[in-house]
Amino acid sequence: MLGKTGVALAALLAGTNAAVQAAPGGEDLAAKFGAREAVRQVSLAPDGSHIAYIVPSGTHGSAAVIVDLVSGKMTPLDLGDGGKVTPQRCGWASASRLICKFYGIGDYGAQRIPFTRLLAFDADGSHPLYLGRKTHHAERPNQFDGDVIDWRMGDGKVLMQRNFVPERAELGSNLGNDGRDGLGVELVDAATGKAELIERPDGDTEDYYADGQGNIRLKVELPRGADGQLKGDAIYSYRPTGQSKWTLFSKSLRDDRQSLDPIGVDGTRNVAFATRRLDGRLALYSVALDGSMKSELVSSNPTVDVDSIVRIGRRGRIIGATYITERRQTDYFDPEYKKLAAALARALPKTPLIHFLGATADESKLLIYAGSDTDPGMYYLYTKATRKLDGLTTARPELEDVPLGAMQAVRFPAKDGTIIPAYLTLPPGGATKGLPTIVMPHGGPASRDEWGFDWLVQFFAARGYAVLQPEFRGSTGYGDAWFADNGFKSWELAIGDVTDAGRWLVKEGIADPAKLAIVGWSYGGYAALQSNVVDPDLFKAVVAIAPVTDFGRAKSEAEGFSNRDLVERQIGSGENVAKGSPARHADRFKAPVLMFHGDIDLNVGIGQSRLMDKRLRAAGKQSTLVEFPKLDHQLDDSEARAQMLSRSDAFLRKTFGG
Repeated sequence: MLGKTGVALAALLAGTNAAVQAAPGGEDLAAKFGAREAVRQVSLAPDGSHIAYIVPSGTHGSAAVIVDLVSGKMTPLDLGDGGKVTPQRCGWASASRLICKFYGIGDYGAQRIPFTRLLAFDADGSHPLYLGRKTHHAERPNQFDGDVIDWRMGDGKVLMQRNFVPERAELGSNLGNDGRDGLGVELVDAATGKAELIERPDGDTEDYYADGQGNIRLKVELPRGADGQLKGDAIYSYRPTGQSKWTLFSKSLRDDRQSLDPIGVDGTRNVAFATRRLDGRLALYSVALDGSMKSELVSSNPTVDVDSIVRIGRRGRIIGATYITERRQTDYFDPEYKKLAAALARALPKTPLIHFLGATADESKLLIYAGSDTDPGMYYLYTKATRKLDGLTTARPELEDVPLGAMQAVRFPAKDGTIIPAYLTLPPGGATKGLPTIVMPHGGPASRDEWGFDWLVQFFAARGYAVLQPEFRGSTGYGDAWFADNGFKSWELAIGDVTDAGRWLVKEGIADPAKLAIVGWSYGGYAALQSNVVDPDLFKAVVAIAPVTDFGRAKSEAEGFSNRDLVERQIGSGENVAKGSPARHADRFKAPVLMFHGDIDLNVGIGQSRLMDKRLRAAGKQSTLVEFPKLDHQLDDSEARAQMLSRSDAFLRKTFGG
């Protein structure tokens, strides 16, 4: 299935996780599942001559690799910075010039802050050029210096929204403040770095939407109070056809349940696509940008929210909308791609999750991903003229010979009679009853699980565990009533559903009640811990990865940031803080606890896990905290993930008695 380039790339990727040493049994599986995905992002040149991949580099970093599809030559991009920043995404400004966005974490005073930088390279990796605005004596740190919002048609110039930071006027310096402050848009030449101002910087603007035709058509403002705190509102403005003045599109107020929220602009149709609630669930509408604001319902589902749009081509043409029932579904507006998606599904019946990832300027060639629950997926290059589908590389080559467990959608009743959707993955091999079992609540909590490959779930299934992922109330995707008041304020409802999931597994005979555990990451880690406060006898072991453990501490971590008030409102106050914080109820725990946390976690500070560990030990409980140096919230390191999987498995087996 793999063409010449695919074989060469597969050989290259086989070494990207080489530092993860395999060992017999469970440790071998931990190394295989802990290895990071072989392709993190992929981009096709406008003329189809090259592909840029973001791939793992060693156990922790990432690298961009440019592949010449004619010669098969592969060129890694090297910044020579010792891996301090890693590429997140790359795209082609032209057939010969690539732009990559790099991510890093730096220190600003006593705080660690994330930052991104944009650099351009030739297709052979030469002539690197920084595209951000250079500052000398900036009044504040320039964290996120640019984003490409319109790739245009491949002439080498792109529209970039950029953060303009004023310069301090230094004594004896001729550099002064030119008054430009905030988010603006420039037309940037990726070869020379020369820029033409298109949209004057505005301190109140948070985002701009281009139409794929080189025009800025929408902007988003997030109002702030006198203290600089975000209010939780959004104001959307647009430019009607042929006009330069901004006109109100809509307002999204904090408690407004009927706001019209734009998520994309399609200049080929001169419309914006926006979500609005229909019978309590998000539906997608097209809204004319000719000044009439005429809207038309284009996609909805009676049971779940429409959650995203599907784009294709360099103009970002919007061709469909997606939502998740039991599996992700796509409503295609474009007849050609609707027909093509159906044909691909028939050609690849074992990998029904089909995604269009990119295209040449004329859309004659397409980048496609196809995967499933038991197949991490394959990347393809499709040529329309010949209807040829060439395999490029697999998403996780380490797992090609490892049996995986099928994921099935199930439902179970909560204590109050509400039927809760969930996903159940049983071990490969056919065992269905009396199993060591894990309840695995998702993170967020404003999130949800979906059908498809999940490395964490599949590791435990491969080790003989059944895994249930409950879509507890407080999850997104199921409408307003299901979201309730989010999983923090409504923690009693959410945690009640999580514990009911465990009871259902026992009642159905799937779980051995003496071998029932709970494992969660982020909010899921919080749910794992809080479940043992609510019902200390249900789960016999707890694994919590980067968990929130104290609501009061979570609010204090937001101090100094513009979303402090929003965090306050999300978590709540009063008795909810004390009752909902597992670190304040360590005395109730009966099950042993194992926690993992990166020490530069910018999402949930490591102090949360340290506090929980300290309180549990002080209460005479069994607690182990494993800290990973220089890792963030996702523990994006193959060795760390392998260690986490291996230690979790060993911990559960020891607790369960083998």
